[in-house]
Amino acid sequence: MNTTPQANNILNGHVNIRKYFKQVRARLIIGLMVSFILPYAAFSVYFHFQFNNTLKKTGILNLTALSESQRNTIDLFLQERVVNLFNLFHSSEFNLNPTRHDMEYHLQHLRQVSDAFIDVGFLNTKGVQKGYAGPFPNLEGRDYSNEEWFKTLMNHQQEYFISDIYLGFRKKPHFTIATRQLIDGRFYVMRSTLDPDKFYMFLRSISHGKEVECSIINNKGLYQIVDPDRGELLGLSDYLPEQTASPGVKEIKKNGDTVIIAYAWLKETPWALLVRQPLSIVHAGMYHTRRIMIAGLTFILIIVGGLISFTAYRLIGHVQTIAEKRDELQYQLVHASKLASVGELATGVAHEINNPLAIITATSGVIRDMLDPAFDLDSSPENIIKELDTIDSAAFRARKITRQLLEMGRKNTPRLVLCNVNNILDEVMSGIKEREFKVEDIKVLCEYEPDIPEILLDHDQIRQVFLNLINNAGDAISGPGTVTIATHSDDKNVYVTITDTGVGIAPEKIDRIFNPFFTTKDIGKGTGLGLSVSLGIVESMGGIINVQSLKGSGSSFTVSFPLQNLKGVEDGEKNSGK
Repeated sequence: MNTTPQANNILNGHVNIRKYFKQVRARLIIGLMVSFILPYAAFSVYFHFQFNNTLKKTGILNLTALSESQRNTIDLFLQERVVNLFNLFHSSEFNLNPTRHDMEYHLQHLRQVSDAFIDVGFLNTKGVQKGYAGPFPNLEGRDYSNEEWFKTLMNHQQEYFISDIYLGFRKKPHFTIATRQLIDGRFYVMRSTLDPDKFYMFLRSISHGKEVECSIINNKGLYQIVDPDRGELLGLSDYLPEQTASPGVKEIKKNGDTVIIAYAWLKETPWALLVRQPLSIVHAGMYHTRRIMIAGLTFILIIVGGLISFTAYRLIGHVQTIAEKRDELQYQLVHASKLASVGELATGVAHEINNPLAIITATSGVIRDMLDPAFDLDSSPENIIKELDTIDSAAFRARKITRQLLEMGRKNTPRLVLCNVNNILDEVMSGIKEREFKVEDIKVLCEYEPDIPEILLDHDQIRQVFLNLINNAGDAISGPGTVTIATHSDDKNVYVTITDTGVGIAPEKIDRIFNPFFTTKDIGKGTGLGLSVSLGIVESMGGIINVQSLKGSGSSFTVSFPLQNLKGVEDGEKNSGK
């Protein structure tokens, strides 16, 4: 079976394309997999070595933050109890000789605020309890002047005092909050005892779960509040932290287990809050998180690997199919584009040529009617010449259209010489064009860059471009207006900008103004070929045309030409535009 050379070339090309894209697919899959796995492996190694250190720091920070937060809450609790006692001095029921009923009322008010209050007592300046309410009525009239908390309160500048846990007269652990108030030059004291068990329940309520164990010790290491499994009240703690203003943390070994103890000294009394947590519990959440992360990353790796392979096969296969058919597709696209352009051009030519032909036909018919005696029309030479002038005008219009079509289709190589755009613009505006604008009350402003560089242009063709753009600017102005012609340059280009104050161009029409036979002018005033021909000339010299316009506010056309390497251009080729 014989095959044509073209078929052989296509077959060989397909074989080479398949081989090439097979290699590309393999390199793409390997590259993407390696680029994904290497960071993942590096991250895993780093995570392995840094995990324990990070967990320990995280656990310590969390425990420290917890101790500080609970310390502030406990301080606030104690401050509120102190304020509760101070408020009794200022209540309407307070007097220096309180009855039992008055004291019962005070105790009831305190217990409504907090059930930690056990009793309440009022002491005179000698330390004798003159009023009492609570479960120990025998304490009324008791002398507290020798008690440490009373001496400290009376000899201390602070107006209140919070004692350590002690047994006292009742032989049961409790602690006292006492406040003093100056009345008529003498200090009186309002005191209350608080239940450590209630305080312990409050401490449990603000702790974060059973895995955190909280206790309070005084500055001698004796438990003030403690979990029964840890120790007993007034028992000695196994750890006494140093007194510091800021919270701290300590890691200790006990029974073969590592325990982290965060501590924070209270501000209201010399007590330290201890927050204990075994290291295994501190890190339990992070170990669980690590397992989830490893499982998640492994799953992601499998999914991404599959997606990379699947996408690479589909993508490269699709590109390979396109590449194999690109010649045929390119041919079809070019052919379709040519057909579309020919159709559009033929439609424009038919429309533009048909108009003057219709005028010629109609006018010749009028002349025939004028020469027919039956119509009794004025057939004087003057009227016939007038109609012939109409035919001539239509014929000249058709000839102009055909010339512009020939210029647009002709592929003339520009004859490039050194030109000065300022001089070319002066040529265009001198003489007839300047007088036309003056008659139409259009002012022309020339804003030239004085020492603008000379560039390589086809003098005659670029002159025609500038003339078209200036004509369009004048046609866009109805009544008085201004046309501004400006030139400037930078390191890369030379720019010529022609701006008018005319009617402007609608946004939906800007993209079409360079199409053949498209015009924004009234019917019969433009062929729609000027801008199309101008664009072809400018692009043949390496330039571009940009347009900016706003409906009702005028238009601005900027022609830019690249500054070319002028080395080697003979001086005789220079053309100043004269």
